[in-house]
Amino acid sequence: MRRELTALTFVAAALAGSLAPGTVWAAEVEVVRAARLLDVAAGRYVDNPQVIVTDGRITAVGKAGDPTPAGAKLVELPGATLLPGLIDMHVHLDSSPLFGGYDGLQYSDAFWTVLQTKHAADTLNAGFTTVRNVGSDRFNDVGLREAIDQGFVPGPRVVTAGYAIGATGGHCDSTYFPPSMAQKGPYVADGPEEGRKQVRAVRKYGAQVIKICATGGVFSRNTEPGQQQLSLAEMTAIVEEAHMWGLKVAAHAHGAAGIRDAVRAGVDTIEHASLVDDEGIKLAAQKGAYFSMDIYNTDYTQAEGKKNGVLEDNLRKDREIGDIQRENFRKALKAGVKMVYGTDAGIYPHGDNARQFAVMVRYGATPLQAIQAATITAAQALGREKDVGQVAVGRYGDLIAVAGDPLADVTTLEKPVFVMKGGAVVKRP
Repeated sequence: MRRELTALTFVAAALAGSLAPGTVWAAEVEVVRAARLLDVAAGRYVDNPQVIVTDGRITAVGKAGDPTPAGAKLVELPGATLLPGLIDMHVHLDSSPLFGGYDGLQYSDAFWTVLQTKHAADTLNAGFTTVRNVGSDRFNDVGLREAIDQGFVPGPRVVTAGYAIGATGGHCDSTYFPPSMAQKGPYVADGPEEGRKQVRAVRKYGAQVIKICATGGVFSRNTEPGQQQLSLAEMTAIVEEAHMWGLKVAAHAHGAAGIRDAVRAGVDTIEHASLVDDEGIKLAAQKGAYFSMDIYNTDYTQAEGKKNGVLEDNLRKDREIGDIQRENFRKALKAGVKMVYGTDAGIYPHGDNARQFAVMVRYGATPLQAIQAATITAAQALGREKDVGQVAVGRYGDLIAVAGDPLADVTTLEKPVFVMKGGAVVKRP
């Protein structure tokens, strides 16, 4: 400890000595102009917008021709539509769909740690400037977030869950191996007090959101999606503990009973919600829980999963719930449940996140509702509406632009021509 304090003192002194008294840093200013801006809060276009970003934050939203700071860098996007940076509320950056079943065992543990850096860059280039990583091994997502935030690797803003918390033998446990290999998820919780302890443990190591597995899953072994695997008492204890620490809770929940109890327990976002029933939909609408329904990825897994090594039992479960989930998305949306944009990227290739917009529209959402799910509504669910989700003063300078009208053709979001994160241009025409 003494050596560490000495080193820190030395560094602090060196930094202090390197600046002359009265040094003033020049602000980094970007001025972005486009043909139109989608105001996601009002649900309307603003023609000929001008957005000023100073030191990473939006400082003015006006019209082209308004005064601009001297020396500002100008970005002109003629004919393009400007939107807030998109938010994906359910990704797994250290997972790849190319290695299904047991195929991933060909690689070292560190392989996934490195691979996630490519996935992060692909996600950012696709226009998703914020993601919520709901479960990773070895706290990979925490290390990735730290590397991105320090500027060492490109990527979106990452809200990290670290390890997901589940029951012994459940979806978030290790279920692919025989007893002789003694594999066990490091953060399983059996009983309310174990659940509280695991919340504290994953928060200690960098979790910014708590992920639990309330029911069985599609891509685990020896579990069925409809099975409830955490009791109401266990989920209530976890939610109480997380909320006491100021953390929100996301629950993997396919089955109807598990969804109902997760909502009753106060879970903030229900992930998948595939087999939700009318009572669960009513409860979610009443209590204000958000649904994050990944209704695109079945297209990919059914087309490519077998080739990628996914086991037939997993593909069977995927087939059985895919269409049911999509129809329940339609039903829940119509009933007024708040929807956020969550794709489960990692089950399909990272960077294809925007393909879900078209599926949401096909199953009842308007283009505006789908876009709001990935912007303003997602920001509200994160509790970060003052930072992301809108092109508004005070928010981060997270902007994308598409060539065309996304309210007329939502697939334009699949190919952004411009991406800016925190005032830094990532992609330009």
